[in-house]
Amino acid sequence: MAVPVTPHDVEKVSNEEDMTRTESGMPLEASGTDFDTTGPRNSLDTTTYTSSARTSSATIVDPSSTETSSPSTPSVKSLQKLEALEEPAPMPAKHGSRLTRYLSHNFFSGYRKLFGVIFTANLVAFIALIARTRGTPLATDVANAASANLMVAILFRQENFVNLVYEICTCAPHSLPLVLRRKLAKVFHYGGCHSGCGVAAAVWYLLYTAIATKEFVEHRSSVAAAGLATSWILTTMFFLILGAAHPRFRVKFHDHFEAMHRFAGWTALCTFWIHTFLSAESSRGPGESLGLYLVKSSNFWTLGVSTCCTIVSWSRLRKREVFPEVLSDHATRLHFRYKYMKPFYGIKLSCNPLLEWHAFATIPDSDGKGYSVVVSNAGDWTRKHILEPPKKLWIRGYPLHGLLYTSKLFKRIVVVATGSGIGPCLSLMFADITPRRILWSTPNPETTYGEGVMNAVLKADPKAIIWNTRSQGRPDVLALAYKLYKESDAEAVFCISNPKVTRKVVYGMESRGIAAYGAIFDS
Repeated sequence: MAVPVTPHDVEKVSNEEDMTRTESGMPLEASGTDFDTTGPRNSLDTTTYTSSARTSSATIVDPSSTETSSPSTPSVKSLQKLEALEEPAPMPAKHGSRLTRYLSHNFFSGYRKLFGVIFTANLVAFIALIARTRGTPLATDVANAASANLMVAILFRQENFVNLVYEICTCAPHSLPLVLRRKLAKVFHYGGCHSGCGVAAAVWYLLYTAIATKEFVEHRSSVAAAGLATSWILTTMFFLILGAAHPRFRVKFHDHFEAMHRFAGWTALCTFWIHTFLSAESSRGPGESLGLYLVKSSNFWTLGVSTCCTIVSWSRLRKREVFPEVLSDHATRLHFRYKYMKPFYGIKLSCNPLLEWHAFATIPDSDGKGYSVVVSNAGDWTRKHILEPPKKLWIRGYPLHGLLYTSKLFKRIVVVATGSGIGPCLSLMFADITPRRILWSTPNPETTYGEGVMNAVLKADPKAIIWNTRSQGRPDVLALAYKLYKESDAEAVFCISNPKVTRKVVYGMESRGIAAYGAIFDS
């Protein structure tokens, strides 16, 4: 789903953690959206504790068990339920006041900071253009600014470019101070650059259209009239895209948002080319060829890059054979055999490539011959493919890095997953690069996801906490994650869950000075 978005709306989601919404939009299908809420809540108070231990039945690995499926992988049978789970140490107080926490961890999120930097840079450019002309900027300069912003917006949705940005930010050595590595790990907020440039392009082009309209009134011609018509079409397409990208519209009418983005975007790109040729025809000097004028125009080259990015992505559209593995009536695992996939990549799947796309994290096959994705019941599309496993699916673009790729920046981490959020984490576990502790909360883990997934989790962390919400109620994920953080002396916490739990864990950790990262629900 290659889509620009507007800045994220903010709403209250938790009085207990005075936390506000920082990101919005649709979650990935494999992001733990099936977090169970039916059982009684087994809550560990996150602010005050008594010295007595509570009784619960958290499912964890018994390290002393002799039943293992391999020398390094405990069997599912080696799990036992401990009636007395040791109480986590009291969590430290949150830093700062309620207002400063809101500003630091919600309002000024990484996404918004990048958006602000982009928009400020454009504002400076606008002031410079006004100062240079001592009044209304030149139409060509404004058009070039619009085209440049459009190019950057599209680049931040082009898979190879995004992967390059990830590679640059994650190549930092562990010897680098933690405070710098924590900043670099925010690279997954790159959507702020995409939306910032997208909004700036629309504003620049609205200004250009206003200037072009004024010039047309003063100097009428047939070519100028055609150019002005294309300008207004372009402006309309830009603002249709921005309107459809509003978080509330996007969540409620996600398929319409995708269609609007795709078809309005293609219409805008084609119209931009037509306008570029019409503008060149009316602006070139006597005796100057149209081709020579175009190649000397920066607008021509930035528009060319934008077009190439779009073509490259769609030129990789392929229909691939699928080998379904039914895990339960709630989840299935789709295997692909056409190529091997390295860890830390995600793909986009569709059964109707012009209308909708769904992003999934990939899991490399241990035999090195393919990869798979875990599909959990999180909506109409996923439910359909669980009940009626597909034989073939469309795949578009190059595999894309995601949040968990930034785990390489840290020496030790804690991974928190709920429900099918364990799917993206399996790729991290397969890579086995960063030492990690794992907390997985889900209804009936073995029944729902199978022994293969369970054993993969236990191989990655023989002492993993696997919490069955059907029999044990809902855990206090934040308190358990903090317990693992302290025990393992980790440097960061990664949370792959539904929006509510992700925001709670990330805010709960960051407000106490702990590096925490969670999926952004904007793409």
